[in-house]
Amino acid sequence: MRETVSGLPPAFWWLWTSTLVNRLGGFVATFMALYLTLDRGYSATYAGLVAALHGLGGVLSSLGAGVMTDRLGRRPTLLIAQSSTAVSVALLGFVRDPVAIAGVAFLVGMASNASRPAVQAMMADIVRPEDRIRAFSLNYWAINLGFAVSTMAAGFIAEHSYAAGFLLEAVMTMICAIVVFVKLPESKPVQVAGEEHEDSVGLGTVLRDGRFMAVVGLSFLVALIFQQGAVGLPVAMGAAGFTPADYGMAIAVNGVLIVVLQIPVTRFIEHRDPGRLLVVSALLAGYGFGLTAFAGSVGVFALTVCVWTLAEIVNAPTQTGLVVQLSPAHGRGRYQGMYTMSWAVAALVAPLMSGLVIDRYGAEWLWGTCAVVGTVAGLGYALLMRRLPTETPALTTPALTTPALTTPAPVLAHPAPVDPAPATLAPATLAPADLAPAPVPAGVAVPVPVVEASAAVDRADTDTGAGKGRASGRGGEGRSEVSAS
Repeated sequence: MRETVSGLPPAFWWLWTSTLVNRLGGFVATFMALYLTLDRGYSATYAGLVAALHGLGGVLSSLGAGVMTDRLGRRPTLLIAQSSTAVSVALLGFVRDPVAIAGVAFLVGMASNASRPAVQAMMADIVRPEDRIRAFSLNYWAINLGFAVSTMAAGFIAEHSYAAGFLLEAVMTMICAIVVFVKLPESKPVQVAGEEHEDSVGLGTVLRDGRFMAVVGLSFLVALIFQQGAVGLPVAMGAAGFTPADYGMAIAVNGVLIVVLQIPVTRFIEHRDPGRLLVVSALLAGYGFGLTAFAGSVGVFALTVCVWTLAEIVNAPTQTGLVVQLSPAHGRGRYQGMYTMSWAVAALVAPLMSGLVIDRYGAEWLWGTCAVVGTVAGLGYALLMRRLPTETPALTTPALTTPALTTPAPVLAHPAPVDPAPATLAPATLAPADLAPAPVPAGVAVPVPVVEASAAVDRADTDTGAGKGRASGRGGEGRSEVSAS
């Protein structure tokens, strides 16, 4: 835990705190259907329409918020999004007309989803490239920790007053806006002379980026699978004779595993090949849901949840890191907005897909479809990652203990003279070949003690200076990433 949380800038932790507080107050999404059907007396069809409008608002705001993130900045976008969410959620608790409820729910969906591109872009700005997977993973952990607590609290609050739940979420969201205003500086990268201007990266640029749009398409497929845990699984379990409590016990495994395993799994995957991680996570997601076709008890359902939850833990931070890698610094908002939209569209399509397949063909066909979609996504990631450009070492390679022995320096055509003083030699710039002794003609005496002393000096410099050199290099990258901040 100490290694996982160390080395991240204070601004990240304020952003992380804002995310946690926001998710702790996420009551509306949890009990909206119950509020409309049980408290207000509307039909299930109307509740579904309101949920669809809420999701549609999220789809539309993804792109708009991405543009705002690049044009206005990360901080103003977060302030506007969170303040608007607080006001619209509070309003939703007091409107009574069905048309007004549907309209305000649409506004809540727009406002609540608008902060995501700004959060992800700001996180990419303020965290060093080699720490981004870890940072995204910690943020995902905060989201699920807050969701787990809010879902439990929502049930108790709903028993006493639905209006209290709306007001409590509005207050906590406004607290997030205050945290952003007081503690978070703007992190939008400063334009450097000679760089492409931010206005040159429009939505058309994002759409023409075939490699990135392939990632968006694969993200949509994976999101379509994960959404079945909330839409397909409860319907299938209900049709099989299981109670809502049975579904609650099975799906609770998802939140518990994420809270418990997110940090240790992140330590395991942090510096591994992202291409392989994405392939494995897509296959685990597809076949994890595919195994649901053979489930006949709550225990087996919970076991299948374990499989696809592991895929979720691996996929979320890795895929977000890939999006950052493919995004230009001055266009991160638009790129993140397009990526966020893939999940919002999946949230709209998944209920239609699951209902249609279960009604016409049966739940077994839904789970078989998930396995096929997971396989297609895995093959897509495998092909895509083979065509990606090679990253700089800071993006994929962990800090090494002895860089002098693992990273050969480029060979110069005309070597410059080197100062023989040991204090000026930089072991990190020497290739292994430079350390090997030159051939000595037969019969020539070799001053062995002098060579051993020099080697000892080189080893000492490497052992004591590698960490300093590594820290200096990473710090320089960090400063360049957050120069605006």
